[in-house]
Amino acid sequence: MVKQERAARTRKILVDAAALEFDRDGYEGTSLARISKAAGISSGAVTFHFAHKGALAGAILGQGRAAAREVLEKVAGDGADPLGATVRLTLELARLLESDVVVRAAARLAREQSRTLPGWYCVWLPTVRQWLAEAGAAGLLRPGVQSDVLATTVGYLLTGLELRIRARAFGPEEGAADGPAVEQLERIWRLVLRGVATDPPA
Repeated sequence: MVKQERAARTRKILVDAAALEFDRDGYEGTSLARISKAAGISSGAVTFHFAHKGALAGAILGQGRAAAREVLEKVAGDGADPLGATVRLTLELARLLESDVVVRAAARLAREQSRTLPGWYCVWLPTVRQWLAEAGAAGLLRPGVQSDVLATTVGYLLTGLELRIRARAFGPEEGAADGPAVEQLERIWRLVLRGVATDPPA
């Protein structure tokens, strides 16, 4: 039991250290040697737990997808209309990106390794597409607003926000006056909803 607990702690330290490195420099810009140094754990111990860099990336993506799925299930269970649920989901994902470096690293890895690793965006973007199609069918979108185009816009919003959060994480001066990411996204949504929603919030 003690060995298992120690191994679990070591894996967490490694995942957290790797997430910080991947978040800052991406998959290609990060080496196992740098992760080993950042974690304060020998290279031999790193490869004992994760045979190669791809295994660490896979662990981070797994955690990031699980966190996004948990948020998605919570929002889906709240009973909001599909347009409101879409807005709420993106705000919760923005909070995750800002507060959790593992999630942010997972989002970056998903973009960089999309051909070989299942992505972070694929957890929630299909549901956003479904919700916005339902919003259109329910008359919640103005005539002529294409739900699939709006869903693509949501994907771009979250990608842009991810990049902005990362820039601030490694250069705190930049964009500090903009406020937290979720507040930025709320302002953007108010603008978007005035253009696309039949009954936008005041």
